[in-house]
Amino acid sequence: MSRHSSLKLRGAIATKRNVLKRYERVDILKATGRYKEGAKVWGLPKTKPKE
Repeated sequence: MSRHSSLKLRGAIATKRNVLKRYERVDILKATGRYKEGAKVWGLPKTKPKE
């Protein structure tokens, strides 16, 4: 059985994502020193993805 041509997975995430998961935002905030251990994970400040 063959796959349909629209279901190709090559380069699935080739473009830069502009929405981060919560854990990714926490990692970036920790790296910049803007997040303290034990702080809430809701209402985090905005962050830009690493390039």
